[in-house]
Amino acid sequence: MAAKTPEDVDRLFAKHLNAGALESLAALYEPEAALVNQDGSTAHGPAEIGAALASIIALRPRIRTNVVKTVHIGDSLAALYNDWTMSATSPDGDLIEIAGKALEIVRRQSDGTWMFLLDDPFARG
Repeated sequence: MAAKTPEDVDRLFAKHLNAGALESLAALYEPEAALVNQDGSTAHGPAEIGAALASIIALRPRIRTNVVKTVHIGDSLAALYNDWTMSATSPDGDLIEIAGKALEIVRRQSDGTWMFLLDDPFARG
C-alpha cells in the first residue's frame, strides 16, 4: 500500500510500526532520505534508516499520529506537522511512554505516491 496523499505517509507509518512491519515501514522513505534519531544523530539512506526503525520495532511500540498541519510546497513537496504519542516496552519489560512534535518533509514520486525525504520526530519539541 502506498501513500496517495502527504498525510497518508504518517497514517501508513503508524500502521506499519504498530504491526512491526519493518520492510513496509522502511519503504516509506526515499533512498536519499534522512531520519533524525532521538539523540540528534541522523540516519541516512536505507541501511541506516532500516537499522533505526528496527531498534524501535524491537520495543513493540504502539504509536498514534496526528497531522495538525500540512504545508504544500508546489505540487511535489509538503511539510507535515505531526503530533504523536507512543508507548513501548523496554528490554527490561518496563512501560515507556514518549511523545513528540515532528516536522516531516515528504515528496511526491513519479508514480504519484508520497514518501519521506526528511523525518524529524522531535523537531518541534
